[in-house]
Amino acid sequence: MSETPTAAFSLRIRVRLANQPGTLGRLAVAIGEVGGNIAALEGFEAKQSHLDEDIIVNCSSEAHQQAVLEHIRGLEGIEVLEYDDRTFAMHQGGKIEVLPLMAVGDRDDLSMAYTPGVARVCKAIEADPSLAHELTIKKNTVAIVSDGTAVLGLGNIGPQAAMPVMEGKALLFKEFAGVDGFPICIDTSSADEIVETVQRIAPTFGGINLEDIAAPQCFEVEERLKELLDIPVFHDDQHGTAVVVLAALNNALKIVDKKMADISVVIAGVGAAGVACAKILMEAGVAQVVGVDRKGAIWAGRDDLNPAKRWFAEHTNPDKLQGTLAQVLPGADVFIGVSGPNLITRDELATMAHDPVVFALANPDPEIRPEQAAGIAAVIATGRSDYPNQINNVLCFPGIFRGALDAGATQITEGMKLAAADAIASAVGDGELAPDFIIPSVFDKRVAVLVARAAAEAAVRDGVVRPARA
Repeated sequence: MSETPTAAFSLRIRVRLANQPGTLGRLAVAIGEVGGNIAALEGFEAKQSHLDEDIIVNCSSEAHQQAVLEHIRGLEGIEVLEYDDRTFAMHQGGKIEVLPLMAVGDRDDLSMAYTPGVARVCKAIEADPSLAHELTIKKNTVAIVSDGTAVLGLGNIGPQAAMPVMEGKALLFKEFAGVDGFPICIDTSSADEIVETVQRIAPTFGGINLEDIAAPQCFEVEERLKELLDIPVFHDDQHGTAVVVLAALNNALKIVDKKMADISVVIAGVGAAGVACAKILMEAGVAQVVGVDRKGAIWAGRDDLNPAKRWFAEHTNPDKLQGTLAQVLPGADVFIGVSGPNLITRDELATMAHDPVVFALANPDPEIRPEQAAGIAAVIATGRSDYPNQINNVLCFPGIFRGALDAGATQITEGMKLAAADAIASAVGDGELAPDFIIPSVFDKRVAVLVARAAAEAAVRDGVVRPARA
């Protein structure tokens, strides 16, 4: 198999082995013969004649899983008793639940948590609606809103199929920043109806995280909700990606000894993430940005552009470069891919400037694999967890919402995004910085704390916090 085995395609296989020397060894060899990787041996039970054993095997695809199973079934002295796909098992019944913050064990508890005491709290909020931010779940709860039209690399799969992703987002909010995220998948792809729905449910939430809404509609939805609501609205596919890209680029440029103001950047993919990356890079001082879509470079002379791409054409590509990705890539210092697999070749990469920086972020298959770029690119990053330098939005969104909620922010500003990027970059110390370590691990719990503090301070500086209560 050409793909690397990963836990995303792992199996738990319960096998019955003949209780004879060498049987377990033959099983391990057989799994290796078809490219499976044994990650763990668990839960064995020994009998006189046989041994029952749980084996965790990482595979590279669903087809590979079946190939491993079929190969095992052909072995003498080994019986497959049962198996399950560990990813599906993890999602059984969903990944989140609602838990109480207090016990209700007697009449006194009940009289305060519910009737009659709760009526006093309701009346207080009626008199002063801002108290909802302190006396309800609004203080710590974010709606994760999607219509399911642009889910991961899967495309328009609909709101029900989008739920596992939104649940995963809620899991990460809680795990990394203590924020209660709740998935809201809406059965419509109309911008008007999405905006109306979110506006009507907004009293429940302290923030809105838009997710996996297709471009260009996502731009309209976000802008309208920002105007209508007095709580932070953040489209993570745009801004979360952009913040982490900027953080990684800050550190990558230290490796190659280049400055933001001096570099040229080519972005493949001018959807939500591509547009947001361009905006934040220009805010950070990059003057030369060229975007490329399926039809070629985005420039002011093209007459087939939607409103988001027209904005892009008007604010980027000052030299009006035209042509394919391969034609605009020569001489570029940085390549950022937020599009699809296998878009550039090693030979095309070699036309870039000296010590190019390559962020090939398409998932699961990048625009160019790190193995192909090795020896040409000075720094390589992907969106995958099985390569160094994973550009992952989880480094941004939990902390930026934690900071916004803590500060009582009414919006998330450009200043807050830039501050978040600086905070992420700072988690990699100068002594640690290396071509294969420009961005902290997604499991580094310091990151959310740093981002939250930076975002909260920036919100205060930008004057977007609710007045403090006396």
